[in-house]
Amino acid sequence: MRIWQVIKSVLASFFGVQTHKNYEHDFTQSSSILPFIVVGVFMLVLLIASIMLVVKLLV
Repeated sequence: MRIWQVIKSVLASFFGVQTHKNYEHDFTQSSSILPFIVVGVFMLVLLIASIMLVVKLLV
């Protein structure tokens, strides 16, 4: 699975708009769950950092 497909899938899941069909497709096409975990953790860190930055700029 290409990295852009993984990012797209994780973003959709992250915001709760991933369909069940796409979810099943992702995990039947990929031999490993590791890319999804790595991208998900990276996006979570980016989200937390951006929230911290916005709060710091506003306060």
